[in-house]
Amino acid sequence: MYTADYVWMTPQAREDLEKELADLMAVPNPAGTDETERTDQVVDAWLARKERIRQIHELLSRADHSTSPADDGIAEPGMVLTVRFDDTGDTETFLLGTRGTADPELEVYTVASPLGSALLGAVPGEQRSFRLPNGSIQQVTVLAAKPFGAHDPRELAKR
Repeated sequence: MYTADYVWMTPQAREDLEKELADLMAVPNPAGTDETERTDQVVDAWLARKERIRQIHELLSRADHSTSPADDGIAEPGMVLTVRFDDTGDTETFLLGTRGTADPELEVYTVASPLGSALLGAVPGEQRSFRLPNGSIQQVTVLAAKPFGAHDPRELAKR
């Protein structure tokens, strides 16, 4: 069951984030430099590093690395969805998840996006709609929903 506090990520993404965090934590703190060496650029870099550390901590603390979604065909984070845009007949395959926490070759839509929020809880064959930025309504039909890793990578080659 999906909750807003939960972040789903691939095992590889979790490993990459943990490595990035370790690298960021290993960088010497510029606070130890003497005042003549301290520049605005050094301080800005330190603040950016500190913010990235906070972001990674938040992602990792909200991620449950032991949970993969059930192969029940229900659209939820961690599921690779194939949808058809009903007005054009075009199809798209993407991961419903959190940006930066998945395979870089797989497009990611978050549950907070218009498409992602419209599809949350949908099953194959179900039609949903969402509002586009121009105000029009887009109809989309779920064709498939498979857990990440159990999806057919050949679907991505069709993009």
